[in-house]
Amino acid sequence: MLKHKGYTGRVAFDGDAGIFHGEVIDTRDVITFQGTTVKELQKAFQDSVEDYLAFCKSRGEAPDKPFSGKFVLRVEPELHHKLHVKAAEQGKSLNAWLVKLLEQSV
Repeated sequence: MLKHKGYTGRVAFDGDAGIFHGEVIDTRDVITFQGTTVKELQKAFQDSVEDYLAFCKSRGEAPDKPFSGKFVLRVEPELHHKLHVKAAEQGKSLNAWLVKLLEQSV
């Protein structure tokens, strides 16, 4: 993964075309980049992020920050019940208990 100014780039290699290509994964806006060497790829990633930020600024818009801190997770009712009971056993709300588990996993 590539990092620049809080943005993360995911990279893949296209063997047929002989290039690395990537996309910024932590925004809903489409930001892509490519290169034939690692150095070229890193530069293209940074340039793409900089271009995106400049574009947003020129339009008077804030860069996309799609993470509100809320997300919906659908599970089977039986699992929902088991999770609720487990959280209650530890004296926590389901939300607080799950946040702790998620923090430990990353």
